[in-house]
Amino acid sequence: MINTLHIENIGIIDDLSIDLGQGFNVLTGETGAGKTLIIDSLQILAGGRFSKEMIRTGEPSSFVELSLYLPGRGLEEDTAIISRETNLSGKNICKINGRLATVSELREFMKNVINIHGQNDNQSILDKETHIEYVDRFAGDKLLNLYKEYEELYEKRNEIKQELKRNYGDEKEKQRKVDLLKYQINEIEAAKLQPNEEEELNSKRKIILNSELIVENIKNADFNINETALEAVNTAVRSLEKISELDEKYNKVLENLQTVYYELEESARDISSLNEDNNFDEEERNEIEERLDLIFSLKRKYGNSLEEILEYCDKIKKELYEIENLEEYNNKLKKELKELENKMHDLSKKMHNIRVDVAKKLDEKITAELVDLEMKSASFHVNIESVEEFNKNGLDKIEFLIATNVGDTFKPLVKIASGGEMSRIMLGIKKVLADVDNVPVLVFDEIDTGISGVAANKVAEKLKAISKNHQVLCITHLAPIAAKGDNNFYISKEIENGKTKTKIKKLNKDDKIKEIARIATGEITEVSLKHAQHLMVH
Repeated sequence: MINTLHIENIGIIDDLSIDLGQGFNVLTGETGAGKTLIIDSLQILAGGRFSKEMIRTGEPSSFVELSLYLPGRGLEEDTAIISRETNLSGKNICKINGRLATVSELREFMKNVINIHGQNDNQSILDKETHIEYVDRFAGDKLLNLYKEYEELYEKRNEIKQELKRNYGDEKEKQRKVDLLKYQINEIEAAKLQPNEEEELNSKRKIILNSELIVENIKNADFNINETALEAVNTAVRSLEKISELDEKYNKVLENLQTVYYELEESARDISSLNEDNNFDEEERNEIEERLDLIFSLKRKYGNSLEEILEYCDKIKKELYEIENLEEYNNKLKKELKELENKMHDLSKKMHNIRVDVAKKLDEKITAELVDLEMKSASFHVNIESVEEFNKNGLDKIEFLIATNVGDTFKPLVKIASGGEMSRIMLGIKKVLADVDNVPVLVFDEIDTGISGVAANKVAEKLKAISKNHQVLCITHLAPIAAKGDNNFYISKEIENGKTKTKIKKLNKDDKIKEIARIATGEITEVSLKHAQHLMVH
């Protein structure tokens, strides 16, 4: 149960502490005084969404803290301290017993501690996807144990199906992949790529593109060496030969010049050879261009270089081999999958039978609650349909239906237009489920919307009954509900230093009578006080 709720800087609340008691806690008071902000603060501590607009104007952050008494919950101590601080930047600091926690960890912890029901909860119960959870919760441990066993099989089944998908266990998918891999392998191998081929082709292409420039300059070099340079050096050699015997230094220069002549003669032959090789074939150029285009196309598909393309080819050859040899392993997985599904089918059938029995009881109990809540002609029905494909809940699909008048056909809850009827249906369901609900704290935010008179008295009785096994916190505008409170609080607001702030007061017996009288008639008179006392007794 909640011992103390402490709130700082949420809306018009600047600094507020509430010490709640066991049983039925009722909050009443002025409109706009901050009653709903108290519920919002509990939502924040339960891991709900927080908007920085909720922070009190002029303050940098908000802080909410909760002291809980939770015996038998596996904690080191029976008391737990939960807090959440949020600043204008959106940063959250959540703590569970002083240990930092994420918002999701906070939400996971608090979901077993507190349930908050109100207008939004009325909307959630309209979602038929949640209805099977209500039924299973009412069914208790017998179904829960089956569900846990089913859940393990369901997860394993999904893993096998995913593995089969990865292993191309589907024949069409497998054949599609095999055809693709074979096509890619054939395309790469047909190209007969060589590791350094692209560089060589680009070099040849460069030469061909510059063929005219090459021919022209080789001819110029050939002419200047053969027609000019060789003749000039030869003439110089003959001149030095005439004086070489006169002095060794002349002979030395002659030998060097003769060496230059021989080397120049060799270069002349090389240039002549280059000149003879300058026959560029246009057909060869086209072949090179086509080859480079093919390499570019393969690079675009399979890799950034020839090395990467060849590596990719080796990789897909291996993948093709694995796929073509997966049949035996996949058959083993398919056999295991079949066995799992047979077990799941048996478990689903058992769960279905339990749900059918539970649904009949819920039909009777919730219908009785609705009749007691002044919906005399209403009938509630849990509709169970079997489906062919396994889902997380087995082979069942469940939806709550209702007929509000005699002779009406059963319709989905979403067809109910009246907010008052929706609130009573919600409370009827909660009343029936409360006996099997292990969540210790139940919060009802103006669940009395749209109801009055006898129905209000019945709602008060239901909330009081629920509070016998749970701590109940309720915001209300109805005197019959306030009269049933074990602990009553009055919420008001005042202006201090130019700012509005929320105040809370725990009411003693006399104050409680006056507040019930005020709610009932809008004013405190001798008649309204007697009426308040009557409501508290009956």
